[in-house]
This record gives sequence, C-alpha cells and structure tokens, in this order.
Amino acid sequence: MKRKQPNKYQTDHFARKAKKEHFPARSVYKLQEIQEKFHVMKKGDRVLDIGCAPGSWVKYAARVVGDKGRVVGIDLKEVSEPFPAHVRVMTGDVIALSESDAVKTAEILGTGYHAVLSDMAPSTTGHRDVDAARSYYLCRAALEIARKHLVPGGCFVCKIFQGGDFEAFIEAVRNGFERHKIFKPQSCRKESKEIYIIGLGKKQEDEECRDIASGRI
Repeated sequence: MKRKQPNKYQTDHFARKAKKEHFPARSVYKLQEIQEKFHVMKKGDRVLDIGCAPGSWVKYAARVVGDKGRVVGIDLKEVSEPFPAHVRVMTGDVIALSESDAVKTAEILGTGYHAVLSDMAPSTTGHRDVDAARSYYLCRAALEIARKHLVPGGCFVCKIFQGGDFEAFIEAVRNGFERHKIFKPQSCRKESKEIYIIGLGKKQEDEECRDIASGRI
C-alpha cells in the first residue's frame, strides 16, 4: 500500500507551532515578527484589523495591547474564534462601506486607532499581474481606511503582492507616514510573492497620501 504523503500544512513548522499555541493560522508569526522588529503596537493601544479572518492577528494583537487596550476586527467571513472581552469582531464588507459612506464607517468602526493592520489577500488566479493588481486595490482601500481612522503618530501594516503598482503604493505610504519599511517575515513561505509595507508615525497632514490612495493622482 502506498503511504499517504503529508500535506504542506502538516509539514510546515509555523503551522504546527500555531496549532500548538492555539492560534487559528500560521500568519500570526508574520505579525509577531513585525511587532518585534518595528513595535507597531503597545499596551493600551486601540488596534483595527481589516480582513481579520481567521482571527490569528486579532488574537495576537489582543495579547500585545492587554485588557486596557481595544482590538476591533472585521472580515467578510464570520470568525468563530473565542476572544477576550477587549476584542470586538464584526462580519461585513468594510471596503464597500468605507467607499460609499465614510460617516457610517466611522460610526461602526470608531476612530482614534493607534494601529491599523491589513493581512488581506485577493482570490488568486495564478496570473501574477492580475493577482498583483487585485492586491493593490485592497491595499489602496486599507490605506484610505488607515488614513481616516489612525491617530497622528499611528502605525499601518499592510500585505501586498509585488507587481506593477508596488512602487506607487510605497509612495502613497511614504507620503502619509514619517517613515516606512518594506519587510518580508521569515515565516512567509519562500515561494510567496507577498511582502509587508509598514508605515510608522502617521503624519498630521497627509493630503497627498489621501489623493494617491483614492486614485486621484
């Protein structure tokens, strides 16, 4: 009898570690690496996680900010993971809502966040240019949400697939934040085209960032 080969999840060190440490996905270690290197969150912070399913980033952020902080997550998919009392997770299309009704978005999500996180990824086609363009659209939307909901000095973390619009997105982040970093965590799979753009210190005045993120320039 031919032995069944283990799947990628079973042989993946970070996937096994996530299961052992009770996180729903290996992606938690990407955020952990970002946090340890760039300190995007601290105790008592308010954090917004856009596209939060299956909940690993929310769970990790909740540990970092502690029970004096606040973590809000939103995703198209329902998240069934149990969370502590200082976490609120919602189901909905935050991008469509933010594009159509900024006032209602602020009412639902709140404002005054110290960090906005986005690990969103598009449904992939296998065509690099198409997938990169879809990723860029999500990143632009996430940046616009961050611009509206972050406090001055706040931080932004966003996953993007490298492609033709990569430099344009970096420029948008550069114009909205005092510093920016490009970082690929060791926990990313080697074959992955994903990379993280980190904005540190949201500028008080970021009109150009808003215009680029909105596609006006």
